[in-house]
Amino acid sequence: MLNMDLIKELDSYRLENKITQQVLAEQLGVSFVTVNRWFNNKTMPNKIQQYHIEKFLKNKTCKKI
Repeated sequence: MLNMDLIKELDSYRLENKITQQVLAEQLGVSFVTVNRWFNNKTMPNKIQQYHIEKFLKNKTCKKI
């Protein structure tokens, strides 16, 4: 998955679940600043972060079913 698509999916998850960037950062195990920079296109997740975000989103969407 491309980084931009991943960030869009992560933001959609955040908005659908009505959680703040701070709460999302805590769930992902990163700082608020990191999440904020992703959403403001200042930085992109590195490969390790990308892997864990994809895993996080996959687990969260599986639990809804």
